[in-house]
Amino acid sequence: MLSAYPSWLSPGDNAWQLTAATLVGLMSVPGLVVLYGGVMQKRWSINSMMLTFAAFSIVLIVWVLWAFKMGFGHPIGKGSGFFSTFIGKPGDILSHSQEQGRASIPLGDAGTPNFRFPMSSLAYFQFVFAAITPILMLGSVLGRVNFKAWVPFVALWTTFIYTVNAFLIWGGGWFAHKGAVDFSGGYVIHLSAGVSGFVAAAVIGPRLQRDREIDAPNNVAMVAVGAGLLWLGWNGFNGGDPYFAGAAASAAVLNTNLCTAVAFLVWVLWDYLTGRKPGLISGVNGMITGLVCITPAAGYVNGWGAMALGVIGSTLVYFALNYLSRLRPFRNVDDTLGVIYTHGFAGLAGGLLTGVFADQRLLVYIGSGKVPSFSAQGVIHGNWTLLKWQFFAALWVIVFSGVGTFILLKLVGLFVPLRMSEENMEIGDTAEHGHEVYPSDVPSLGFPGGIPGLATGPGQAAPSTA
Repeated sequence: MLSAYPSWLSPGDNAWQLTAATLVGLMSVPGLVVLYGGVMQKRWSINSMMLTFAAFSIVLIVWVLWAFKMGFGHPIGKGSGFFSTFIGKPGDILSHSQEQGRASIPLGDAGTPNFRFPMSSLAYFQFVFAAITPILMLGSVLGRVNFKAWVPFVALWTTFIYTVNAFLIWGGGWFAHKGAVDFSGGYVIHLSAGVSGFVAAAVIGPRLQRDREIDAPNNVAMVAVGAGLLWLGWNGFNGGDPYFAGAAASAAVLNTNLCTAVAFLVWVLWDYLTGRKPGLISGVNGMITGLVCITPAAGYVNGWGAMALGVIGSTLVYFALNYLSRLRPFRNVDDTLGVIYTHGFAGLAGGLLTGVFADQRLLVYIGSGKVPSFSAQGVIHGNWTLLKWQFFAALWVIVFSGVGTFILLKLVGLFVPLRMSEENMEIGDTAEHGHEVYPSDVPSLGFPGGIPGLATGPGQAAPSTA
């Protein structure tokens, strides 16, 4: 008798994992594509969208050829020491046996039960996380980074920075064995992207002065659409990380939305209390802060804890963005979209607060005689050990990501300029990509007299179709 799938595969788990992965992918494409395209000035809209698409494409190729196994494969060494469990052995995942075989994380077996979906589902799910990280980092250097430098930098950064942090915390590496937790990427993704983006902004240098002085979005509606895709896409971001379509996934999704709603409202409240008008861009920053802050904690805290993270995280990041940014070194670095605040600071706050509010009754994987049960317990439940290792894991991610990014940028800079030419920065999209986002003259594309029904120049109305 034929069977559509092996006995170990759960159609429900596999369907949810692929759905969650797709939701996360939509956060980048088109979520961040349209958000960046709308929040930047008109002459940088095409450039920001092209850089995002390029990063998404590059990471996928790197991921399947060697990087996935570096983050989630067998360790390079033997034993449980730091350098033995620092990173995995590189290798592709393109053979039929690897794509259709049962998913596993060799050193992660102590932290999760056996997966009930194929390796291709796990690889794609982890790919969309790997892809969004440099895309978030991109927000720090928009408006001047050279497209030709961005392409190799993303490949190198994914290979040598992202995979190390992923293996150490998610792949069963040293920090995972010590007890540090990061449910969906507060450290591996957001803290790393925030720090790396800040370093990249410092190395590449600031935008043109006029871009910094007139820093207004070209399309606020696009920003709203992108923000909405981020918010709901985060259901897959955090809901997919238990790796099972169970109660833990449901709790993570609810906690994600609770924290985000609270963070958004608290941010708007602070706008009122400090004499500001609550604008959409400001509110989106509050929303993103809540999403990032809950990311390391989503499956480890209860609903009250999620709301507490929303209040504390939103308040801390609000004052960091609006007041700390005036102090050195922050005022001297042109972080275009403030990624160091809404992702770096928010990820750090969420990771440390996980060590405070983690409830050991939320995510429980029952162990066996050989493998102990797994759960996370925070300070409010009498355990200080988790907070200690959350601190050390954060310190590692900050130092390693910052120093590693600096080295990789200097390496790429030996072969291609990191910064686009002054002439191209003056012109923008037309100089870099040959067209602009709202062209006044539309090519005919082969239609005699222009595209039917479409105005083709200033002052020309589209012909009536009546």
